[in-house]
This record gives sequence, structure tokens and C-alpha cells, in this order.
Amino acid sequence: VQLEESGGGLVQAGGSLSLSCIASGGAFGNYALGWFRQAPGQEREFVAAIRWRGGHTYYADSVKDRFTISRDSAKNAIYLQMNSLKSEDTAVYYCAAKQNVITSTIRSEYDYWGQGTQVTVSS
Repeated sequence: VQLEESGGGLVQAGGSLSLSCIASGGAFGNYALGWFRQAPGQEREFVAAIRWRGGHTYYADSVKDRFTISRDSAKNAIYLQMNSLKSEDTAVYYCAAKQNVITSTIRSEYDYWGQGTQVTVSS
């Protein structure tokens, strides 16, 4: 399984950015996919997750009502729409996949990872 993120960049506080993750090399019907992020000197933390079949979503409290995770089954892609961005959202964002339909906030439960894409929010 390969995951490739794109869409990172520099944005001003209050702005929006959309991330994409293209998944390949697997049958994702029984997977859950998610987004994590890691700021310099900090642990990688959960952002959002989505069940591939059914589309059930789950969010970290810090991004709830600002970020939206979605998927496009036809394109084998998931997305993260980020609105009302804050400086504390600055991090490398990673796409991850787990071979189980249950969404999870736990990093170690994910089996596959992308290389990450940098998001920088200027204040």
C-alpha cells in the first residue's frame, strides 16, 4: 500500500487549505484512513479519520468544526479541508491507513504512512 499526500503550503491565519492523499496498492473497502500531524519537537498527533466503507468520521477536539475529512472511492483518495487555520496548526501532515474498518486515534494502530506534506500557518 502506498499513500501520497499533496496540497500543503503556506497560508495566513484564518485562511484555508486542502490536503489530498492518493492511496494505491490495496483494496480499501475494509480500511480506515486518517490524518495525523507532527509539529517540530512534538509527538505525531491524531487529526481526523474516516472509515472507507460508510464514511464514518472522527476528529480531534482541536480541529473539530474547522477541519473536514472526506473520501472519494472512485479516485482512491481522501481529503482534509482545513478552514480557520491557526498558527498552532503548523505541522507536517501525514496520511495513514489501517487494515481495519474501525477508526482510531492511536498512531501505532495504523499500518501504512505517507511521506507527509508541510503546512505552515503564518500569524
